[in-house]
Amino acid sequence: MRYKRRSDSMVSSRGGGGSSWLCKPSFSTILRFFIVLILFIFIFNFYSRGILEDEQNLNVSQQLPQPHDKLWEAPFSDGLHSCLNPTSKYQVLQGGDHYITVRSNGGLNQMRTGIADMVAVSRMMNATLVIPELDKRSFWQDKSIFSDIFDEDHFINSLKSDVRIIKKLPQELDSIPRARKHFTSWGGLGYYEEMTKLWADYQVIHVPKSDSRLANNDLPLDIQRLRCRALYHALRFSPSIETLGQKLVERLRSRGGRYISLHLRYEKDMLAFSGCTYGLSDSESEELRLLRENTNHWKVKKINSTEQRIAGLCPLTPKEVGIFLQALGYPPSTIVYVAAGEIYAHLSDLTSRFPNVLFKEMIATEEELKVYSNHASQTAALDYIISLESNVFIPTHSGNMARAVEGHRRLLGHRKTITPDRKGLVEIFDKLESGQLNEGASLQHLVKHLHQKRQGAPRKRDGAPDGIKGRARYKAEESFYQNPFPECICRSKQRS
Repeated sequence: MRYKRRSDSMVSSRGGGGSSWLCKPSFSTILRFFIVLILFIFIFNFYSRGILEDEQNLNVSQQLPQPHDKLWEAPFSDGLHSCLNPTSKYQVLQGGDHYITVRSNGGLNQMRTGIADMVAVSRMMNATLVIPELDKRSFWQDKSIFSDIFDEDHFINSLKSDVRIIKKLPQELDSIPRARKHFTSWGGLGYYEEMTKLWADYQVIHVPKSDSRLANNDLPLDIQRLRCRALYHALRFSPSIETLGQKLVERLRSRGGRYISLHLRYEKDMLAFSGCTYGLSDSESEELRLLRENTNHWKVKKINSTEQRIAGLCPLTPKEVGIFLQALGYPPSTIVYVAAGEIYAHLSDLTSRFPNVLFKEMIATEEELKVYSNHASQTAALDYIISLESNVFIPTHSGNMARAVEGHRRLLGHRKTITPDRKGLVEIFDKLESGQLNEGASLQHLVKHLHQKRQGAPRKRDGAPDGIKGRARYKAEESFYQNPFPECICRSKQRS
């Protein structure tokens, strides 16, 4: 019978009269059990490994720079650092009874580089330098004196081993005849050695113009390093400017940690001087033309705006800057500090893309800025400090401030400075305007590729382009103060 066959396969439990029965598992049951066990172990290991890998990837991602972080990274500096100390052959000079007086010309940074040149010229001519008079007749009509902008005592003391500097010409020399000398632009050591012949007839030489008085290249190493010490160390801003400047830097960082300093050269005077009117209305263009016509010291009156722009000689417009920043990959939330004066027009074309655009008036109190009212050079000094300390510096035109800040940032470890290729960008922007190109991946690729080597990485100073001869090549060379490599930046073991 079926029941009997089943009972035959059973055995009684141990222990006498128990009535419980245990069923002996079949081979198929055992096989299924082991399959389930193996499957369970496999699933457990798989998910455990996945969790471990997720944790490891999270840790690695926190350590490695993300694509967004690369927007802010400084270029690789290749072990370079500032080296400003004199060579072993350098001698301490006390200066004799010959004096140089100087009237600096231009805006803040044109005056700064000119003063640094005059320090070196005084050294080469073995003269005592009188604290320079600042420009009070330029477009900005700033009445500041030297000590309003610079730490005068620091300037004198920090250069005492290089050049004798005094605050005022000795009273007994006020009435004696002076040689009024317009030193040549981009002069070399031989030229200034020749100028020492003036000492035979004069005890005082007055220099009415200070900018670009020294060559960019082919000067002794110690003279080049002296220029760097003068500009980057000796010409420190006054304590009040330095203090407020650093406060504004901290306030910017408190808003987002990192910020771009944008030297947006779209002020009225810049557009009038350059003749750049692209994107402006007819009435705005006419207003700028009249300003240029009526400014006597601007020599060029008739300018073709279209030719200027195609040649890459115009500053980027606010709209172009917005497109440029987005194409580089900066998100709309980016803090953008505008290091400039009053923007002439169309600022909304930038703020519509980057709403966190800030000016000094938005991060400083009215009381803090009151003392700087009508002192353009002093407010420019605040912009200089904020730009120097920024995570990224972007100038929209290659003026004196752009060059000075870029060179200083190179000296401080090649901090990220993105220099727009204006000529190349004009071609891209015109394609956007005509519909041949749309904003998106293609635009980003073009802009990023165009600026791969324009982000402040170490390189030697550029010479004049091929084909330029004579004295014109001096003007075409890259400014010494824009890139003081290799004279003031090196790989020596000792920093200075």
